[in-house]
Amino acid sequence: MILERKQRFNVPEIRTRMEQVSAELGTDTFRGAQIVEYAELEQVYSGAMREISTKLENLDDEFQLKNEHNPIHHIECRLKSIGSTIGKLKKRGLPIEIDSIRENLYDIAGIRVICNYVTDVYNVADTLSQQSDIEVIRVKDYIRNPKPNGYRSLHVIYQVPVFLSDGPHPTPVEVQFRTIAMDYWASLEHRLRYKNSIEDNAREQHFETLKECASQLANIENRMQQIHQEIG
Repeated sequence: MILERKQRFNVPEIRTRMEQVSAELGTDTFRGAQIVEYAELEQVYSGAMREISTKLENLDDEFQLKNEHNPIHHIECRLKSIGSTIGKLKKRGLPIEIDSIRENLYDIAGIRVICNYVTDVYNVADTLSQQSDIEVIRVKDYIRNPKPNGYRSLHVIYQVPVFLSDGPHPTPVEVQFRTIAMDYWASLEHRLRYKNSIEDNAREQHFETLKECASQLANIENRMQQIHQEIG
């Protein structure tokens, strides 16, 4: 018996959101049955996100039991909004259709895994990648190869089956693994990038400072990790 049932997918609510986004973006592709189909699509992506999240929580528990250390500090999950999804299709010149979302977008379901140390990032990511029901679709390692602005994180797109009444639905989930320091840096950089009230010159100066901070944080993390490893 389900003691507490939560209605995660409300078709009328999704229809309202779609109509608002369609008006803003000048498109009316999603109509009638496609709205229901989009709600079903969101359900599958949400299920895939829960599958990966549960696996991560189980791994964290196992690491704690065997090593007396929790590698994962916390986990954040999100589904890309309808507006962002349609906007991304338009930006890439792709058809605004349900099949286009399935075939071309891999970040509808997103998970951010905040770890304590860089070694934790790779231990958790590698262990998750080895599970038999998961397929690794793509890896972008911005820790070993940071972006020019200093951004560091490990991005992995996994494909996991979501089992419904008509069988398994292999579904991609983008997982971003980063340390607390990397997440702290990325949050500030994101805020600066979209802060419209800052003058361009001041913004560029802050970006240069953040780039220096990224290098300094990487050095500090390495030193702290060495201490962590030495004390066991």
